[in-house]
Amino acid sequence: MLVRMTTNAEEPQTRRRRAPAGAAVLREDVTEAIRAAVFEELAAVGYARMSIEGIARRAGVGKTAVYRRWRSKLHLVLDVVSAIAVMGLPVPDTGSLEGDLRLLYEVTSRALRHPVASQVIPDLQAEAARNPEIAEALQKALREGQEGVASKIVVAAEQRGEIRRGFDEELALDLISGPLYWRSVVIRSPKLPKGYLEALTRATAGALKAL
Repeated sequence: MLVRMTTNAEEPQTRRRRAPAGAAVLREDVTEAIRAAVFEELAAVGYARMSIEGIARRAGVGKTAVYRRWRSKLHLVLDVVSAIAVMGLPVPDTGSLEGDLRLLYEVTSRALRHPVASQVIPDLQAEAARNPEIAEALQKALREGQEGVASKIVVAAEQRGEIRRGFDEELALDLISGPLYWRSVVIRSPKLPKGYLEALTRATAGALKAL
């Protein structure tokens, strides 16, 4: 009897140490499918009309798979937008200011003119005007992505002596990022004019050297 009582007393402690049976394991491939579905759903219907049901259907999973990872549509979108900042853009290292700018513009232009990005970014900007959390996440993604790379470009150019020391970094970042973003996202020009990126590269490099 004493042996049985001791064993029964120890069983709850043993169960507490054991991993719960049937615990959910969040498969990475499912998570990535949901994230991809968010971009597609945003491009198709916009944030206001986007739903967890629509995302799950597009990802080929059940709603519970989405809710295991994010508790609401807002948190899902905030996570996906924030992930953009983590991925970032590659930092050009061509050895010259104009070379770095040209490569940055080529990569950025392709990214901004992607069919999904061209729909999602303006929609999120409109939603950001109404939702401070989305505004903060979007600003963080853009600043840590585009501006983080642009900052490295001007610092490298300063170290090579291509631009003067003590330049206005905020103005430099505006000069680099503003024109292409204006044309691709604000005006949404369907096609860049021939030679536009080359001309933009020369003009921006000249403006940076004049700071």
